[in-house]
Amino acid sequence: MKIEQISKHIWCIRSWMLIPVRVWAVVEEDGVTLVDAGMPFMAKGIAAFLQKQGAGPLKQILLTHGHSDHVGAVKRLVETMPVPVYAHRIEIPYMEGRELYPRRKKLEKNVQPGLAKPLAETEDGGLAAIAGLKPYLTPGHSPGHVVYYHEQDRVLLAGDLFTSKRGKLHRPMPMFTADMTEAVKSSRIVLELNPLRLEVCHGQAVHNPAEQLDAYLAEMSRAFSIPTSVWQ
Repeated sequence: MKIEQISKHIWCIRSWMLIPVRVWAVVEEDGVTLVDAGMPFMAKGIAAFLQKQGAGPLKQILLTHGHSDHVGAVKRLVETMPVPVYAHRIEIPYMEGRELYPRRKKLEKNVQPGLAKPLAETEDGGLAAIAGLKPYLTPGHSPGHVVYYHEQDRVLLAGDLFTSKRGKLHRPMPMFTADMTEAVKSSRIVLELNPLRLEVCHGQAVHNPAEQLDAYLAEMSRAFSIPTSVWQ
């Protein structure tokens, strides 16, 4: 596993499982918030990071979504560090195995029922800020996929909203994406937020991603026959 500080408050912890797998630690004065939990074997490295960096106690785990490569270390982490785990309320029944993920053939029981709590919602139906992060619902890759934007550092932790290749925005993995058209619509959050850096689970960082979005949308429209009216 490799550890890299990517901004003032955020560290990236990454490993490989045929493809790169990244999770992120947001460090504040009173402790650490983990965004995603990778694969089960990453639990030891995540715990070692918390101890070595002296970053303070783990406060909570935030999930972008409930696929197995994003929640794998949750069980071991909360056994030794009992902290709350949050995901979007739409995602929770899928990750608990009560509902079938779209385009999947079998239920996925990726987290213990009752372990994940819904992210707090605001009166206008948005998601409440947490640990210096502003969550945004970005469905498509999964029904309740969420990205987390660190407004102070201008870093967007985008989970599987995209992958990346050589620093360029690339499509989420089609095999595991529930609704590619919806994922393309959600990608426009990049224009709204205009982050300096976008982090994805599978791939390298993308700098100034808003500058690439028009080309990305055009390519996705061609590749998947998605009419441009979908996002205009």
